[in-house]
Amino acid sequence: MKITVNGDPCEVASDTVQAVLDELGYGEAKVATAVNETFVPAGSRGATRLAKGDRLEIVAPRQGG
Repeated sequence: MKITVNGDPCEVASDTVQAVLDELGYGEAKVATAVNETFVPAGSRGATRLAKGDRLEIVAPRQGG
């Protein structure tokens, strides 16, 4: 399925946010996620389905000041 991940076109086999994170190598990484500009909490990722054309944003926390 074709979706957009962090602004780049991406072909994925999975259809949930958590499965796509695993597929893309994020696994257990501490990241924030949003689908079509709507925040998806970590506890909801396994139940949040993606559809063709969706936009997934994956943001890793940063340190500094």
